Amino acid sequence: MQQVPHFIGGEHVSATGATLDITNPATGQVIRQVADADAATIQQAIDAAQAAFPAWRDTPPAKRAQVMFRFKQLLEDNAERLVQLISEEHGKTSEDAMGELKRGIENIEYACGVPELLKGEYSHNAGPSIDAWSNFQPLGVVAGITPFNFPAMVPLWMYPLAIACGNAFILKPSEKDPTSSLAIAELLDQAGLPKGIMNVVHGGRESVEALIDAPEVKALSFVGSTPVAESIYSRGCANGKRVQALGGAKNHAVVLPDADIENAANTLMGAAFGSCGERCMAISVAVCVGDDTAERLIETMKPKIAALKIGPGTEKGLDMGPLVTGAHRDKVLGYIEDGLRSGAELIADGRELSVAGHEQGFFLGGCLFDRVTPDMRIYQEEIFGPVLCILRVDSLDAAIELINAHEFGNGTCLFTRDGEAARRFGDNIEVGMVGINVPLPVPVAYHSFGGWKRSLFGDLHAYGPDAVRFYTRRKAISQRWPSPFETSHAEFNFPSGS
Repeated sequence: MQQVPHFIGGEHVSATGATLDITNPATGQVIRQVADADAATIQQAIDAAQAAFPAWRDTPPAKRAQVMFRFKQLLEDNAERLVQLISEEHGKTSEDAMGELKRGIENIEYACGVPELLKGEYSHNAGPSIDAWSNFQPLGVVAGITPFNFPAMVPLWMYPLAIACGNAFILKPSEKDPTSSLAIAELLDQAGLPKGIMNVVHGGRESVEALIDAPEVKALSFVGSTPVAESIYSRGCANGKRVQALGGAKNHAVVLPDADIENAANTLMGAAFGSCGERCMAISVAVCVGDDTAERLIETMKPKIAALKIGPGTEKGLDMGPLVTGAHRDKVLGYIEDGLRSGAELIADGRELSVAGHEQGFFLGGCLFDRVTPDMRIYQEEIFGPVLCILRVDSLDAAIELINAHEFGNGTCLFTRDGEAARRFGDNIEVGMVGINVPLPVPVAYHSFGGWKRSLFGDLHAYGPDAVRFYTRRKAISQRWPSPFETSHAEFNFPSGS
C-alpha cells in the first residue's frame, strides 16, 4: 500500500507509528495510507522551520518573489497530474478540480508582488530633524490547518503569501485527501525554496493540538467547521498565538419576482450542486419572494436536477462526483431524513442514485426541498452536501431579516433586475461576501475572503491585503541625527511634532 509521507526540512519522512486510510470515494476502496504525525514529528517540523527562518527572513523580498514566480510556472506545468490526484481522493470532477487549482494559483500571482506589498510608510521631518517610518516584518514559524474540500486551493490561500512575507510555514492538510497538498509542496521545493521553509505534516487531532500548543508557532490559520474553528481560535489565543479561523456557512440566494428565472436556476445549479455542495460558499438556501417565484424556480430546476451527469470525478464532462467519504454521505442522508420528518417537501430526491460500475462509491444525487421553515434543522445547520432548500417569504425586507437572523454570515447573493433593490440588499445584509446576480461571490486574490458572525473567528480575512497584515507585524521607527554643533538638553514634556 502506497504511503503518503510527511515533508520536513525538504525531505520525505515516513510514518513511525500509526497510519490513516485514504479512500477513493468513487469506488469506496482504500487506495493509500497517510502517515499520522505524533508530537515528536510535529516538533521535528517546528525545529526545521525555526532553523531555516532567520536566513529566509533576511532574504530580500524580490528574491522571495522569484521563488513564487517559478512555483507558479511549475504548478501550471503539472496541473493535469495535480487535478488527477484531487479528483481521485476528493471525488470532485476534473473540471472543478482544475478550477480550484487555478484559483489557488491566483494567490501565488498576488504573492509575486510582495516587494510592493511589504513597502512601509515614510515621513520626512515628522519632528524637528526626525524621520519616521514603518515596515512589516515576518512573525517566524506559522502554520495552517486546511479542510478536505479544497486540498489545493485553501492551502494556497495561506502559505504562498506567508512565505513571501518571510515566514516559515507548517501545513497540516486534511488526512482525507492529502496527496495533492504534498505534491504541490514538493513543487515549491523544486522552485528553489530553502529547505525547512515549507513543511507538510499529516494526521488527525493529535497533530492539530500539537501545533496549537507549540509556543514556537506564532500564528495559525484554520478553515473548517464552526465548532472546531471556535475551539481552535479560543485555544490558540489562550496560548498567545495570532489565530484566524474560518468556520461554517449557510449561504442564501434571494430570488426576487423580477429575476431572470432561467438564469437564476442555471447559476443555482452550479452553486448548490457543484462539488456535491461540499463548499463553504455553496448556496444551500433559495429564498423566494412570493409563491409564484418559488413555483417558477422549482419547475425550472426540477428537470435540470434530473439531468445532472454524475459519476467518478476522474471522468470528463460530469457535473458531480461522489461525496468524500461514506460517513459524510451518511451524515447528509441523515439531514434529508430529518427534513422529511420535519414536514419539508422533497421535490427532487437523489437518494436512490446508483452509478453503474461504481456501486460501492459514495454517490448521492441532487436533492431539492420546498416548504422549508426557519425552525427546521435542515435550515439551521450546514449540510455540506447536494441539498438545496427553498424558503418562501413575502418581501425583500423579510428575506433580509431572515438572513440576518442566522448565526452564519459567510456568503449570500440576490437575483434581480432592480438596481435599487440590489443596493438595499448590499447595504443592509449582515454577511461578509455578497453577490448581485453572482451566486458564488468568492473574492479575487487581491481582495480578501471572509464571512461575518460565526463564520469567522479573528479580526482579519483570508488571503489578499488582510493576509499581509496577518502574517507580518508592523514596526515603527523614529530616527534623529543631531548636528555636532547642536547643544542638547533634557526634555521633560511629552514630545510632539510641533
